[in-house]
Amino acid sequence: MRLLLVEDDNHVAAALSAVLARHGFDVTHARSGEEALQALLPDTGAPFGVVLLDLGLPDQDGFEVCGRIRKRTATPVIMVTARSDVRSRIHGLNLGADDYVVKPYDTGELLARIHAVSRRTVPGEPGPEDQETGADDPLRLGPVLVELPTRQVTVNGVPVPLTRKEFDLLALLAQRPGVVFRREQIISEVWRTSWEGTGRTLEVHIASLRSKLRMPALIETVRGVGYRLVAPAA
Repeated sequence: MRLLLVEDDNHVAAALSAVLARHGFDVTHARSGEEALQALLPDTGAPFGVVLLDLGLPDQDGFEVCGRIRKRTATPVIMVTARSDVRSRIHGLNLGADDYVVKPYDTGELLARIHAVSRRTVPGEPGPEDQETGADDPLRLGPVLVELPTRQVTVNGVPVPLTRKEFDLLALLAQRPGVVFRREQIISEVWRTSWEGTGRTLEVHIASLRSKLRMPALIETVRGVGYRLVAPAA
């Protein structure tokens, strides 16, 4: 798999590139946001399987780079950064990042996350976002309408833009309101992995959904078990 590493620290990039190469990745190193965007142009060779994006770049903020990447390609983006606050995580995921890893990290953790996000974008293999999640009829949850075929969500008729994983997560919970989904089950069905480290990503996606829908009580946390969707009154 070709992998684009966007990192301005040459020492960090060299060490990580060596590790990734030992695990079979063909790594291209970009030292700035503009260099990364140029590398993603369609005429620069075979497409990349994953982008590892540092946020502290010399020419522009990594969040801006992520937004520009998402406008031109669906290539999975994993943000790799020292910014550990929840607001940064949510902001990155809202911009279209597929995952968020905080430095310092375990190499095995990073490799697992790379494989997890790349599995759903293997050429010819449909990801969860391309599969039917149930009947084609819209799911009505009080003022919330979830349209599975078009992957659109509205609240009181107003469209709510969601990332791919946010929609997959909401659609899963919405098909069985009131039913508690175990964390492991959600991770397995939405992220297609059983790796426990994905749990933090799940929490961030839940927080982002509650914020975007402006209905914090819609998704209830069942302590020690998982989450369930509480259908509001119309």
